[in-house]
Amino acid sequence: MTHKRLLFLFPALFVLIWSTGWIVAKYASPYAEPLSFLTLRYAVAGVLLAAFCFAIGAKWPSRDVFLHAVMSGVFLHAIYLGGIWWVLDQQMPSTLSGIMAALQPLMTAFLAGAIIGERLSGRQWLGLLLGFIGLMLALIPKLAADLSLSFGSNVSWTILIGINFVAMLSVTLGTIYQKRYLQSGDLRAITTLQYLGAFLATLPMALFLENFEFIWSPQFFGAMAWSVFGLSFGAIGLLVILIREGEVSRAATLIYLIPPTIAVQAFFLFGERLSLIELSGMALTVFGVYLVSKKRVKKA
Repeated sequence: MTHKRLLFLFPALFVLIWSTGWIVAKYASPYAEPLSFLTLRYAVAGVLLAAFCFAIGAKWPSRDVFLHAVMSGVFLHAIYLGGIWWVLDQQMPSTLSGIMAALQPLMTAFLAGAIIGERLSGRQWLGLLLGFIGLMLALIPKLAADLSLSFGSNVSWTILIGINFVAMLSVTLGTIYQKRYLQSGDLRAITTLQYLGAFLATLPMALFLENFEFIWSPQFFGAMAWSVFGLSFGAIGLLVILIREGEVSRAATLIYLIPPTIAVQAFFLFGERLSLIELSGMALTVFGVYLVSKKRVKKA
């Protein structure tokens, strides 16, 4: 298959595309409330993918796999993205959210061993720890500046941190769930059903917590287009393939590279300067990810 030959490119593409998610969340916030935006995004992505699946005659999964796909969409999209977008909309510092995101690879490594029997070598554990330390070094200078200011939200910061943590735990469980129950079947049909699950879970929350109103501007349509085609089709599709073709611990470790990638993008796009300690942390993070990715996980 073509994607097998190009698999070595997928981690870099995933990191580059996924890193734009935080930027899109901020960019779209003046034009729609977060859960309302995500509900519409899931609906558009699901309808377009469903039409594509019917057009090409994709094989729909059995009842059990159908339900697993819907449930994985609740974990991977509804709870995870819903939580992250909501706390960012409440003015939680993106740096603090990024540091909490660094917990995901560690949680995934621990839970994957207990749930699906993936085992990391000593070198890979070292890589995980070095990646975490490097990310802390890269983000702490900005975090110190962020925490010197008010969150600017009426919601307690403990609630925001709690929701962010639940979101991280949800995507961790979602990737493991994907690996355990969705290792076979047409990925296009499965992804369609994941967006069905995400839509069904997010819509009630959007209607309950928000006004479900949109400002139909070119900026809104641009943010929605990239969210659907870049993030929902591109980044999520790459993540699903990486989980199926490899180990969830290795796929999750790529999350370490997201904040440094965002920082580099901000440097070139907005002129934000990078200190020596931030650059050193980024280098250590990249080396840690290399150690984890270099050797395959041993199965129990």
